[in-house]
Amino acid sequence: MDFLSPELLVALGVAAAAGLMRGFAGVGSGMLMAPVFAILFGPVQTVAVIVLMEIVVTGQLLPGVRREIDWKVIAPMGAAAACLMPVGSWLLVSLDPDLIARGIALVVVAFSVLLMAGWRYEGEKKLWATLGVGALSGVLMASTSLGNPPVMAYLLSSRDAAATNRANFTGYFAVTLVALIAMMAVAGLIDGRALLTAVALLPVFMAGAWIGSRLFRRSSEALYRRVALGLLLCVGLYGLLR
Repeated sequence: MDFLSPELLVALGVAAAAGLMRGFAGVGSGMLMAPVFAILFGPVQTVAVIVLMEIVVTGQLLPGVRREIDWKVIAPMGAAAACLMPVGSWLLVSLDPDLIARGIALVVVAFSVLLMAGWRYEGEKKLWATLGVGALSGVLMASTSLGNPPVMAYLLSSRDAAATNRANFTGYFAVTLVALIAMMAVAGLIDGRALLTAVALLPVFMAGAWIGSRLFRRSSEALYRRVALGLLLCVGLYGLLR
């Protein structure tokens, strides 16, 4: 990508909006960026750029939420995701790029509609379900950078408070992003171009996350869900209808 091109301006705008989403909801920035970045950079570069940006912002947000994270759920979920990431990496380099881009959008729409329809998981978080969600998330994270839809459906479907869900999302990505970056680096899927692109987009992404964090403190439970799910649905529809 030419760093003076219109594509960079589009990417900067998307990164700023995604940072706002990440800071406010604790999740969803990958969903916001992936459909657009897949068009601009291709699927392999998209995953690399997003995970590099996400790990920095996770470090930015983690100190403020670490005491609210339910590690009894997040730790096994993150471990399962890390174990299944190699499957996702194989899919990333084996499938058609346009298929991956449209698959990203389809996943976003499906999970957004599911949650907006009011679906809830009323039971306790069983270990087998937690491990299954983590495994599916790990495959999606490594293949599309979208590991959050199954995690969102699982955690947001409960009766936990918005602050608890936001903290759990941040803790989960702290675990899984470290594993994913290490795996991708060993596999040679993170190159200099991806690093430069991430560096170029990171300032606006971090600024958006900072603003989103402050907006969250003034929000209600209902507003939290409406904003998070509404944005995800719009992005998914854009990816499908482009």
